[in-house]
Amino acid sequence: MDKFDFLIKYLLSECGENIAIPESKRDKFRLYRSLVNVRPAAPASDEYYEAENELLAELTAEKGITDAADLTPREPHIYLWRGDITTLKCGAIVNAANSGMTGCYSHCHNCIDNCIHTFAGVRLRYECGQIMEKQGYAEPTGKAKITKAYNLPCDHVIHTVGPIVQGRLTDEHCRLLESCYKSCLDIAVQNNVQSIAFCCISTGVFGFPQREAAQIAVNTVRDFLKTHDIGVIFNVFTETDFDIYNRLLG
Repeated sequence: MDKFDFLIKYLLSECGENIAIPESKRDKFRLYRSLVNVRPAAPASDEYYEAENELLAELTAEKGITDAADLTPREPHIYLWRGDITTLKCGAIVNAANSGMTGCYSHCHNCIDNCIHTFAGVRLRYECGQIMEKQGYAEPTGKAKITKAYNLPCDHVIHTVGPIVQGRLTDEHCRLLESCYKSCLDIAVQNNVQSIAFCCISTGVFGFPQREAAQIAVNTVRDFLKTHDIGVIFNVFTETDFDIYNRLLG
């Protein structure tokens, strides 16, 4: 049976839905992703994991994997890379999470949280759910948690909740964003992670101005590297963010 068909049928059986499986690979992926996005934090069968591992490995290979070891530094231990963070092979990638910490539940939403959970597979949400169940309360802004990366080419995912800016940017917003970067770097070093890739935390729908966010990110990383040895990659996706970091670095 086609891996998409098997996975979709499994997910549909879990939620008691009866939906016709599309013909095209593109439409099958969209349905599969939608079902994964809304699935609660729960384990699945070994057969499901095996099929998901094979499918996601194929999809990631099709997109192409970038090895952080091949990047050229802009400053000592600091790199700038524009691309899809779910295709980056490195020690850890940073996920801009929400306070629930179990991923984005919106169908095929294009946020980084949704993309990371989609291409990691359902075990990532389950691990995050176990962590949050044990913690017993929502994740505070500015803190971080580390998990396995499962089907992503990196070794770990570090999840952090950035500040939400509605209206005027305040000193507290800036302090909390700085704390996100510090918390991620600290937990990376504690877990012997050799390289970490940061997305643009809190920008986009969280409303933090891009230039101010980038300046905080660069300043915090530079200060951290004075006393620690770790490779730091600033991962950007848009041309605007690339231009901002390009001016700040080197």
